[in-house]
Amino acid sequence: MTRGIYIIANDKVTDHAIALLNSIRLYDKDTPIVMIPYDDNYHGIAEILNKHYGVQVYEDLAFIDRLSNKLHETFGGKFFARPNQFRKQACWFGPFDEFLYIDTDIVVFEKIADNLNYLDNHDFLNCDYQYLGGIKNVFSLKVLENKIFTDTEVKDIFNGGFWASKKNLVSENDLYEVFAECAAHPEYFDFSEKTSDQPIINYMLLKRIPRRFNIVRREGKAPGNWAGTPYFETQGNTLIDPKINQILQYLHWAGIRIQPGCPYWKIWEHYRNLNPALPPADFPEPVTKSHWQQNLDNIKSQLRQLKAKL
Repeated sequence: MTRGIYIIANDKVTDHAIALLNSIRLYDKDTPIVMIPYDDNYHGIAEILNKHYGVQVYEDLAFIDRLSNKLHETFGGKFFARPNQFRKQACWFGPFDEFLYIDTDIVVFEKIADNLNYLDNHDFLNCDYQYLGGIKNVFSLKVLENKIFTDTEVKDIFNGGFWASKKNLVSENDLYEVFAECAAHPEYFDFSEKTSDQPIINYMLLKRIPRRFNIVRREGKAPGNWAGTPYFETQGNTLIDPKINQILQYLHWAGIRIQPGCPYWKIWEHYRNLNPALPPADFPEPVTKSHWQQNLDNIKSQLRQLKAKL
């Protein structure tokens, strides 16, 4: 049995990919990693990741083309903000019998592939507190009103940036059938904040994969992992969730632009610049915000803190 990690990237996210790979390889020198090209502009990052981290490019690019074409055929060209995010579904058909998928706007603080051990008793893993925010950014209330899913089932929704499963658990035809079901009922989904693959893949998970497990529900609980969480505490080059006194497994800047001044910038910058063989990241300083913009940011921060206390 083979185990490995998939990422999706192109040259535009070179710095993000380097930070992620530096963090993975700091704790794990050996787990194989395969990159799924986000688009045709990937050769630069592919060369860097192969040379420094042993990352291979996904071999069956013809499948990725089929997937993209079918997606366009089913939904049209304007339905999703970032339709190429669906390319990550190539994970189901790649070389690894058990796999972990990780977005590039993440850094990890442990041998992250060890989480695949949970697949001994489950078929699908995620690791986030997305469900605490309700069904926003995934489903509309229609899925409950029309009894598509129960209140209990929607508590298994997840963030599509970090998940794990098994090869061929989903077939290519399964994907296309799910596309067709979802295209017939766009009213079931919440795309208000320009999510792309996440609502559709959550629909597939709840409909077709019953043996699922959210790692944050493990015994002894698990730390948070969203960079929008204001209360994580720095410990060296890692972060601690003080609510349960555990080191974070990973940190995800979902929906947050990674740049100087963003949450936990120093943590990201540290991992980005770990490899002395690569030049450091060059980010321009952010433009100074106006007084009203600063006030708006303060209000948003206060709302996040209030939400975290609830």
